[in-house]
Amino acid sequence: MTKLKVGNIAPDFEAKNYLGQTVTLKEFKEKSQPIVLYFYPKDNSPVCTKESCEFRDKYQKFIEAGAEVIGVSSDGEDSHKLFVSKYSLPFTLLTDKHSKLAKLYGVNGILLPGRKTFIIDKHGIIAGIHDGLLSSTSHIDESLKIIEKLKSQI
Repeated sequence: MTKLKVGNIAPDFEAKNYLGQTVTLKEFKEKSQPIVLYFYPKDNSPVCTKESCEFRDKYQKFIEAGAEVIGVSSDGEDSHKLFVSKYSLPFTLLTDKHSKLAKLYGVNGILLPGRKTFIIDKHGIIAGIHDGLLSSTSHIDESLKIIEKLKSQI
């Protein structure tokens, strides 16, 4: 299991989103766009729904700061489509059925899949990490602060 730290190069990834499109870290680096990559255990669970809706409610602030938000769970495309539709989520969700991305990023849980957020700068360097299975929203404002700080360093 990988133990990533702030300052490490973020592992490149390739995964399908809920529309069946391939998404890679490389495409964001090519656009010089930072991302907030958040791993969550399950679509429609109370804590995960609260977390995703908080990202939704602050999504415009992330966009204004130049970043994209991407959610990752082991749920399939159909589950993600329903979750996105039900809660009007404006960002993409990636399917990680076999936990390949979770393992790549060192995200694990004891009874449930892990909840972890990575803030990745425009060069693909990890600028922030928040780890907290039961903490659904505290890291979102902190992630936004890191993104805004990155923007000011341009």
